[in-house]
Amino acid sequence: MVDLAPLDEEITLQQLDEDPYPIYQRLRRDAPVLRVKATGRTLLTKAEDTKYVKDNPALFSSNDPNTPMKRAFQAHTLMRKDGDDHMRERMAMAPAFSPKVIRTDWMPQYMRVAEEYVSRLPRGETVDLFPALAGPYAARGLAILLGIEEASDDDLQHWSQTLIDAAGNFGWQDEPFARSDRANDEMNRLFDSLQDRHRAVPNNSALSVMLNADDPIETTQIYSNIKIAIGGGINEPRDALNTILYGLLTNPDQLAEVKRQNDWERAFEEGIRWVAPIQVSSRLVMEDTEIRGCHIPKGDTVMTIQASANRDEDRYEDGESYQVYREKKSHQAFGNGPHFCQGSHVARRAVADVMLPILFDKFPNMSIPNRDDVIWRGFGFRGPTQIPIRLQ
Repeated sequence: MVDLAPLDEEITLQQLDEDPYPIYQRLRRDAPVLRVKATGRTLLTKAEDTKYVKDNPALFSSNDPNTPMKRAFQAHTLMRKDGDDHMRERMAMAPAFSPKVIRTDWMPQYMRVAEEYVSRLPRGETVDLFPALAGPYAARGLAILLGIEEASDDDLQHWSQTLIDAAGNFGWQDEPFARSDRANDEMNRLFDSLQDRHRAVPNNSALSVMLNADDPIETTQIYSNIKIAIGGGINEPRDALNTILYGLLTNPDQLAEVKRQNDWERAFEEGIRWVAPIQVSSRLVMEDTEIRGCHIPKGDTVMTIQASANRDEDRYEDGESYQVYREKKSHQAFGNGPHFCQGSHVARRAVADVMLPILFDKFPNMSIPNRDDVIWRGFGFRGPTQIPIRLQ
């Protein structure tokens, strides 16, 4: 009889939050399929396995009842659905994310916001760009795309972090859910107040296209779609931008070459491979199966660690380092399979095509005075939460 995966009782959520990469490196080598008591899940750290799980939704379902997400969002979101139910809700927002709409409607507005927000930064000073630029820029662009411009940058960042904290509350503590309940109430009131405007003057924003669809999804699901976008649509471009800035500013030779070749998109792809903004995903096992000789029983929850997959030695040489000009290979930072990130093209354009060129044009000699002052955090979602940069 095939044995269950080994059980680890030593790895803690705090360790995974503070610095998971040495743990993942060890697991890829010694225990690529591992039950981790602190998470209540079987962790998969090899790229082949994480891709296999994501590409087989019939065997590994997104509808995981053990995740805190439903409690955090007060809804059964499209992130925890498969098949037709998932596709119907995903496609409800699709017109807002079409390549043409991104190009004609959203990128000119992202450009305007980027120029305005960068112009506010004080030349010659050391500034933490997490609260001063990356967060507000991601929030304002998303507000426009979603059709909720009435929400302030601070509101959106607060709601996003509150939802992220609650969705990643694998310890099921009361306080993160209490905060997400308050945030849900605030968001619901705002969305209620915006319906008349969007029905009277339809536009390409996500809220408007869902409200005005010929066969609209339920209002509760429209709202949950917007909340999912708030949860992921701020942290992805925000954390990607800060990660890429760190990678470039700590590798000046690479930065010089990126500037010379205008390779901002390549710098972006390497950044999100190196530190995936969304690090992990859970899937419910629908039938008994095996992975790498380990029995994975029906009803178990596996956690794909795309953060680890993106550094897998079987795919990347020296995957632990930031190397813009490494051999081009696909990564899993935006997921794969039916749940591939819908906002990936927006994030890529907003950071690589808009913000990075504008920021380095304004401050071509930026530097990080002290790398020890840069703080990285996050198990489910990860990036620098503090990144002081000298603007010059």
